[in-house]
Amino acid sequence: RRHQRNAHMSNPQPPSEEEQQPALFCSIGSPTTSISKQELRETVEKFLHSLGARDDVLLLPPDFTRFHSQAGTITRFISEYYNFTEREEEEDEDDATRATSASSPSIQIIPALGTHAPMKHEQIELMFGSNLANKKTCNRNDNSNNSGSSPFVVHNWRDDVVTIGYAPEEMVVNATHGMVKEKWPAQLNKLVWEKRIQREESDGSNLEDVDEAANSNAAGAPQNQRRKRNPHPLVISIGQVVPHEVTGMANYNKNLFVGVGGVEAINLSHFIGAVHGMEKLMGRGTNPLREILNYSSSKYLEQELDLWYILTVMGPSSSPSSDDDPNGGVEMKGLFIGRDVKCYDLACDLSLKVNFNLLQRSPKKVVVYLNEEYHSTWLGNKSIYRTRMAIDDGGELIVLAPWVETFGEDDCIDKLIRKVGYVGTPEIMKAMENDEELKSNLSAVAHLIHGSSEGRFSVTYCPGKLTKGEVESVGYNYADLEKMNRVYNVETLRDGWNFRTDENGSKEEFYYISNPALGLWAHPSRFEEESSTSTAQKNVAISSNQEASDGSGGVGGWKKPPR
Repeated sequence: RRHQRNAHMSNPQPPSEEEQQPALFCSIGSPTTSISKQELRETVEKFLHSLGARDDVLLLPPDFTRFHSQAGTITRFISEYYNFTEREEEEDEDDATRATSASSPSIQIIPALGTHAPMKHEQIELMFGSNLANKKTCNRNDNSNNSGSSPFVVHNWRDDVVTIGYAPEEMVVNATHGMVKEKWPAQLNKLVWEKRIQREESDGSNLEDVDEAANSNAAGAPQNQRRKRNPHPLVISIGQVVPHEVTGMANYNKNLFVGVGGVEAINLSHFIGAVHGMEKLMGRGTNPLREILNYSSSKYLEQELDLWYILTVMGPSSSPSSDDDPNGGVEMKGLFIGRDVKCYDLACDLSLKVNFNLLQRSPKKVVVYLNEEYHSTWLGNKSIYRTRMAIDDGGELIVLAPWVETFGEDDCIDKLIRKVGYVGTPEIMKAMENDEELKSNLSAVAHLIHGSSEGRFSVTYCPGKLTKGEVESVGYNYADLEKMNRVYNVETLRDGWNFRTDENGSKEEFYYISNPALGLWAHPSRFEEESSTSTAQKNVAISSNQEASDGSGGVGGWKKPPR
């Protein structure tokens, strides 16, 4: 397994003062590849070695919702290479084989929460290891209240953000079929933007002021200034490429503009994805929304940050897994390290082969099981996002959701979902026209659209802690969980096609999915159909005062902005 197909790795020697580091360091993987922890560590260490000594390192891994991405392990390997933490005790490795850096930089870690709630300590420990989770440091580069405590910094998507530029209005108009006519704001956590490369200027200016530098860049600052070599801040974005309901394929610059972005950019991004049409985005690495992100990345990030991406592709394990398998039955199929879109494109190509399940016939019935991570329809509707391109017209999606107890992840969004419901795009857009609260919560509007079947198939929710009346009030069918568990016993079902015989002796065929987060299911015909939303639509007035709602796992986790 150590001889992967489609493997490429650049020269691991540290660059000289005048050398430009190749944009792609490595491209490793195939659908049959299984990258071991040792191979992963060795590749990451060779990559870091190639960058030379560093004084300041900022890491941007995902949060706990991407636990199986191996991003936590990669973050730990980086920390250990730079002598920031000791290696975990359970690892038994010859000291002679251990690579470490000659430098010991300060390290800060901002989990790319986006709009999710901050990670709990136990989640950090489980994902990143106990040594890193319990690390206490006095960080000389940290001006926040986190100094003297944990290297983990909580992203506040309202207060900690700076707008560094804009994508043109015409790109947004194209992406929304004319529904939204305004520029898209490229927003970043201020700490990330403070890691800009300091350039040699004739007047000696280092552009230290965030807003001043952002305005200078947006106005078209020179792009051909020579990079200073080391030392300068290193930013590493880490994450998993997988089909995604908003951007088509997850990660790359989404990890910055959404993961550590601001409320206006995130809400408008979700809305753009929703009105463009989920079934025209899912599984497509190139789409109008991604073009907006790529434009902003090329114009603002690539010239201002020494920014690298470590991208993984995860897939079902090729060997049987046990109930106590820490990897959850998944393994690393691909590893891609680079600094521009080529790295992402290669990861997308592999992810489509690994995570894309193209069915030769559309199932009339799909049964999806939601584990304990899904306690709301806000999270649980991934069961709809990932299967809607497979389900036959007039079919049924049955969602077994024993832990689902609410709709939204906070009171505000829960109230909006209950008020409007998953009633289809036309009705949702009509409700938005007359509701200022909806106009200020574009992510909620996007969620309602994403969770609607548009009347093409039915959705039957079987929640553990919501009543029949509550479920039906938002537009879904309801079925008793205990009864449905007897009909569809998840302990005996296998992923894929299954058959059951009912009490009358009739056979029923259905398609079962035990974890909707691991892929995208579709029928080829869904890629051939043109949605009616591809034509120009009526312009929609949206609020410029987008809200970040308290406690939301999908639309906030932070204070609401002042009205």
